[in-house]
Amino acid sequence: SINGKCFDWLLVSRRSCFRAGVRYYVRGIDSEGHAANFVETEQIVHYKGSKASFVQTRGSIPFFWSQRPNLKYKPKPQISKSVNHMDGFQRHFDSQIISYGKQMIVNLVNQKGSEKPLEQTFAKMVNSMANRMVRYVAFDFHKECSRMRWDRLQILMDQLAEQQDE
Repeated sequence: SINGKCFDWLLVSRRSCFRAGVRYYVRGIDSEGHAANFVETEQIVHYKGSKASFVQTRGSIPFFWSQRPNLKYKPKPQISKSVNHMDGFQRHFDSQIISYGKQMIVNLVNQKGSEKPLEQTFAKMVNSMANRMVRYVAFDFHKECSRMRWDRLQILMDQLAEQQDE
């Protein structure tokens, strides 16, 4: 109840049975375009007979890469050089568009250091795909929100405002 108005709020997460695994051992996509550790989270609000739903998905960056555990705290990501990334990448987003419609990708990885090649490759592949149903926004979460500067999330929210209203 908010301000005396009662409503139902449901939160449901569904984890894909494709490419499930533990962190670092399962990354990227398979040849069918299934992203590792893919989760769909749906928020449903029911108020006076009306319903609204918002779906958010998350998963591993959808191209062929790995991050094999070693003795280092954070192993360096390795992007595969021996496969055609675009086939699986295209399959992934074709499936996303069929299931959910227009896509807003929000990439929160570091834009420097060992994660920089992941961000650059992801941005390049989205641009190469040239699909108007897919928009890409990179936001260096660790840089922007370091030292608990959560107010800096407003920068990201401003970048997404128009699509969110849509």
